[in-house]
Amino acid sequence: MAAHYGTAVVPTRVRKPRDKAKVEVGVQVVERWILARLRNQRLFGLEEANGAVHALLESLNGRTMRRLGTSRRALFESLEQGALLPLPAEPYAYAEWRRCRVGLDYHVEVLGHWYSVPHRLARAVVDARITERGVELFHNGSRVAAHVRSPLRHRHTTVPEHMPSAHRRYADWTPARLRREAAAIGPAALGMVEAVLRAKPHPEQGFRACLGILGLVRGYGAARVEAACQRGLSIGARNYASIASILRNGLDRAFAPEPVPDAPPIRHPNIRGGGYHH
Repeated sequence: MAAHYGTAVVPTRVRKPRDKAKVEVGVQVVERWILARLRNQRLFGLEEANGAVHALLESLNGRTMRRLGTSRRALFESLEQGALLPLPAEPYAYAEWRRCRVGLDYHVEVLGHWYSVPHRLARAVVDARITERGVELFHNGSRVAAHVRSPLRHRHTTVPEHMPSAHRRYADWTPARLRREAAAIGPAALGMVEAVLRAKPHPEQGFRACLGILGLVRGYGAARVEAACQRGLSIGARNYASIASILRNGLDRAFAPEPVPDAPPIRHPNIRGGGYHH
């Protein structure tokens, strides 16, 4: 903020009350000459209160100080006013910074929403500057993307120029490979991956969800993930969080295949059987 307004902040020393004596006296003067004079006056609304304070403030600044023989307004006009800088064209906007990693789909998650960056930055680490109205993304100190901040969660904001030309594939992942990996799990997993890819305006936006679903095999096994995808398709789920929730709560078990009963023992004169050794 200080850099934005071309000024500097010089804090007082810790536990040194004399460093801020001027400030404390200024507060005391305002309390005596403004607040004390208004203590018995009834004010209806903030606008009326501000008007009353402003009138007494003008009187205070124009009042001649005994020791200096001049007013605060005259001192300001002669010493400080000419040294003030013009205000910037835009007011200062408070911002928070976060470090994020770009996904395979060249999008960055910021507060539950996904914002695009140039596709060449897939898997790179970027810095996000978040303000009340916008999201700016920086890579190695250079701004690579700027978006209007969106309040919608689990949605995408994509700049067409950030997309690879002709939907060029990057890394080793393509929709075809995602489908092959899902088909190895089962038909329901394949159907879920295809449903996720179809639900997005651009297939790349579904890569992250598909990779997350396929990665669940490491923790739950292919059979349970296939059953969870079957249940997900039946309820219209189209994201990783839903499939993970189904597995976490054991809701996939209703869709698991029935265990095949053991086959009856083979009866034949040449087979001794378990009782032969007793």
